[in-house]
Formats: sequence, structure tokens, C-alpha cells
Amino acid sequence: MEKLTYKTLREQGYDGYLLEDAPVRVLQFGEGNFLRAFVDYFIDVMNEKAGFNSKVVLTQPIAQGLAPMINEQEGLYTLFLRGRENGEQVNRKRVISCVKSCNNPYEDFDGLMKNATNPDLRFIVCNTTEAGIVFDPSCMADDTPPSSFPGKLTAFMYERFKLGLGGFIILSCELIDHNGAELLRCVKEYVKLWNLGADFEKWIDEENIFCSTLVDRIVTGYPREEAAAICEELGYQDNLINTAEVFGFWVIEGPQSIKDEFPVEKAGLPILITDDHMPYKQRKVRILNGAHTSMVLAAYLAGKSIVRECMEDEVIRDFMNGSIFDEIIPTLDLPEAELTEFANSVIDRFNNPYIDHRLTDIALNSRAKWKARVMPSIQEYVNRKGSLPERLTFSLAAFIAYYRKGGEFVRDDQWVLDFFEAHKGDDARTLVNAVVNNEDMWGGELAKIPGFEEAVANYLEKIDAVGTYEVMKELVK
Repeated sequence: MEKLTYKTLREQGYDGYLLEDAPVRVLQFGEGNFLRAFVDYFIDVMNEKAGFNSKVVLTQPIAQGLAPMINEQEGLYTLFLRGRENGEQVNRKRVISCVKSCNNPYEDFDGLMKNATNPDLRFIVCNTTEAGIVFDPSCMADDTPPSSFPGKLTAFMYERFKLGLGGFIILSCELIDHNGAELLRCVKEYVKLWNLGADFEKWIDEENIFCSTLVDRIVTGYPREEAAAICEELGYQDNLINTAEVFGFWVIEGPQSIKDEFPVEKAGLPILITDDHMPYKQRKVRILNGAHTSMVLAAYLAGKSIVRECMEDEVIRDFMNGSIFDEIIPTLDLPEAELTEFANSVIDRFNNPYIDHRLTDIALNSRAKWKARVMPSIQEYVNRKGSLPERLTFSLAAFIAYYRKGGEFVRDDQWVLDFFEAHKGDDARTLVNAVVNNEDMWGGELAKIPGFEEAVANYLEKIDAVGTYEVMKELVK
């Protein structure tokens, strides 16, 4: 079987959209599944529908990566977007042709730096994982390359500055708060460490826009078990097949002038450019992540194993819907129509027939997740309504029951596990008192909520008596 290349597609008479030649206007740090199913997909659509006419050069952020495979296929790969949309099952195929090539800076640092000489280059995109945006003082200006991503970026931007060329719109996609601002902070630390001068720092501030962004799409990556059958159907060998859910949403914090260069609206893409991305991050964390965290521990104790099973169970599904629509959405300030639309998309996403999302994976590090995703909704609900949200309150009792049970699937920081081991002989009320008043877990916030400890203790006693499923039944009546 022929490998996927432009020649192969021409010989097959491929009639889909392809862009073989265009200026390189985007440099992307990161060549993994997520960026190729998210950012590169959006760029490919902008090329087709909005005349963006841009190629992307990828750069590996670490020494081991996909560069040889990407270059062998001339940057081409097949992307499948699969899942449910408006209640209907969909499976969309697209050959992505916006990628020109991929560079490994650990083998060819000059190849990366050569991109700085390109006057057409305007955008830099990155997703180097949460650990990628760090300032490492051991990185030196003459390292080839500097080991940290911000170090590489600083060296690249300094080369650009010395050439007297314009700056960049930098779109940071790492999953940390205020990712663009944090990346800028790290770059400025290197400017100081490497004594690159006030003129360069001024150029950074005046010629560049560091955008914090929110990214939202589940990317399931290379379908290893299906790949052979898919390639047989495609009629070519594609070693870079990528899969993701249909839903995608990108919030970019920056000036509206970005739209003049990045034609997202003209292409009809789910990309929002706004002066504040945080309300949308709060929406995602509270609704999508909060629904997961408030449901999965009780559902696991009720005998479920994957999210889709939960959506097929009327009691658990209604419990989750009640949590979202009755207890979480009332705590958020975006327009209700937007919140409802997002919530409905979450229900479709949880019911994706192509993703077996295990509850035990979602349950990993649930202490920190519950604090970040559920506790703020409880606090805000109490502030606005003057009463406790029943389902979200119950979710802490389910958390305690899950951690008290223990076992191989209960994974968290060792001090959290040690706490529950030390309290394994406690009765329900004693254990709840110890959990709610543990300042290391909640910063003292849960103990301040009137009636909360009593309500959680009542729920835990009910769980002990009849199980989580029967308590969820009561809560959905």
C-alpha cells in the first residue's frame, strides 16, 4: 500500500480540499495529536473557507517525536472527528494539508532558527504540556537548543529582533492558568538572565501579542486497534491517523484586531477572540469538569465503569443533568443561552460512542479536582441562593465513600491517601468532620458553609445504609 503523500492522493483522484503550496505563516511548537487535531484542523479550514493561505512548520519541543514520520508523509495526515452532535452520531474525515514539515531542533537547531528569517511568519502556536512553560535558569543563550521551551522561544525571538523583522501573535495552548501571560513572564526572565538588553525587551512588548487561550477538545489520537482497517478503506498507508471528538472550542484572549489576520469568523469556526478568556474557562471547569467530578465517584460505587454507561442509566443521567442545570449554571454569569448550549454539548460529548472514558481515570487525584471544579459552585450557590445544592453536596459524601473504600483505583497524593488510612476506623460523622475541617484539603473553606458538614454526614450515612445509587434515585425525584 502506498504511503500518504500528495502524489498518492493525486493518483487516487482525491477530490477533497488540499493546499500543497503556500507561505509559511505559522510556527508551531508541538507536533502531537492534540495540536494536529485542534489548531492545525482549524488552520486547514481557514485555508479552505477564508483564504488564510498559510502553511505551518512544526517543531518538536523534546528530542523524541514525530518529525521523521511527518516529513515522510509531506505533512499530510487523515483526521477523523467522531462523536455525537445535536443527538446524532457523526464520523467526519478530512485530510489535513496545512502542515509543511516538522523540525527536530535537537538535531537541527539551525533549521528552527532559519524560520526567524521568514518575513511571512506571523503566528507562533505552542502546546508543550503543563510542564512546558517553566523558567529554567540552567538554560544558556548559547545552548543549541536551550532545553526549556521558553528558552527556545526567547532565542528564536532574539534572532528575529536582530534581523529587524516584525514580531508575532503568540497563541499559548498549555493547560495552565493565564498561559500566555506566564509564557511572557518566562521569556522576560531569560532576557534578564542572558543580558539581551532593554531594546529587545521593548521589542517584545511593542511588536508581539502573547495571548492566553482556553482550548477544549478531547483528542483520542492514533486509533491503534482500528488503524489497519482504516488504511485499507482509505487506500493508502497513513501512520499519522488522528482521531478526536466533534466538539471543539478555542477562546483567545487578545485584541479584536487579531481577526484581521486570523479569519476565524469568516471561516465559521468555533473560535472566540475576547478581552477576557476566564469566564469561558470557568464555564468549562464548572460545567464539563464539574459534572464529571461530581458524578463519577458515586457512579463507580454504583457499579459503572465508563462515562457512556452513566449516560445510558436514567438515574445517573438525571442526577448529572440536575447538577448542571439546577446547581451549576445558576452560579455562572455568562448569558443563560450560552450556558445552556454548552451544557447540551457536554451531554452529547459524554455520550460519545467512540470514546470509552473510564471513571477510574477521571477519578485520579479527585481531591484537587473536587476542590477546583465543584467546591466553587457550592460556595457560589450558597451565596446566591442561601441554601445548599443537594447533588453537589452529596458528591463530597461520594468522594469520602470512594476514598474510604480504597483499592488500586484510588490514586492521589500520598498525604491524602495517608489521611484516609489514618481514619479508616471512623464512623461516618467522625470521618466527615475530619474531612470537612481538613485545611490542607480545602483551605478551611468547607467548614465555613452553614449546615454543610451535617448534610454531608447525613448523605454518607445513607450511602452506608442503601448505597450511592439509591441515594441518587432520591435526589432526582
